[in-house]
Parts: sequence; structure tokens; C-alpha cells
Amino acid sequence: FGFVMNRKSEQTLADVLEAAPFPQFPLYYGGPVQLDTLHFIHTVPHLIPDGVLIGNGMYWSGDFDKVLLHLGNQAIGQHEIKFFLGYSGWSEGQLEEEVEEGSWLLTPATPTLVFETPVDALWQQSVLQLGDAYKEVIHYPIDPQLN
Repeated sequence: FGFVMNRKSEQTLADVLEAAPFPQFPLYYGGPVQLDTLHFIHTVPHLIPDGVLIGNGMYWSGDFDKVLLHLGNQAIGQHEIKFFLGYSGWSEGQLEEEVEEGSWLLTPATPTLVFETPVDALWQQSVLQLGDAYKEVIHYPIDPQLN
């Protein structure tokens, strides 16, 4: 279970929540599974209880009524919460197998990287965390067949 972090949707939070006064909050495409579901990650467990710690001070989900309350009174900003439509999923053991075979490059997800890095720079910043051995990867085309 996870989320695509660098694909911004054309929709906003206000587009999917009726009467939501939060047009400034973008939505991200979380993945191809259950695109009719809304998910969120955040760094404010003191404002949004019942979230699941996913690492480095970041939480998945929580009390959505509290989310709406604190968005409405502007106690939560874009650098503290990110919303996703859908999610990415793998069968049992599939992701671990893909990591072992080298299909994925793993970097630490920090709140700064996840919430403050511009979406169009997120992939490059993640790769740069891997060190000099991977610097050339950031110049590869998005579609390797175009190379």
C-alpha cells in the first residue's frame, strides 16, 4: 500500500468534497486502485488523532472530522497535509520482490521532501539523496523508449 507522490491531479479538495471551502488544497493521484477513495498523510497528530504512524513523524489517515475542522480554521496548511485520490497496491510479497530485484530505488521519506518539495522536483530530489552514483539517473527521459 502506498501513494504516488509526484502526480498532481487537476482537481482540488473542493472539487471532491461538497461545500468544502478549501480550493487551495491540491489533490494528488495516489495510484490506480480505488480512485473513488480519498486518502491523506500529515504531520499533525496533535490536531488529527487516530492516524497511523508511517515513519519520520508522518501519519496516514486519522479523524476526518478533525481534518475538516482544522482546514476550515486554517490550523493546518499545505506543508502539513497532502491528499490523494486512490492508492497504489501490491499483492503479498510483490513489493519486497520488486525491491530485491532492483526495480525500485529506496530513499528516506522526510516531511521536508514529502510536503515542501515542489511536485516537479520531487523525483529528482529523491534520486539525489542516493548519492553521486545515481546523479546521471535524473537526466534519463521519463519514457526510456525516447532515449
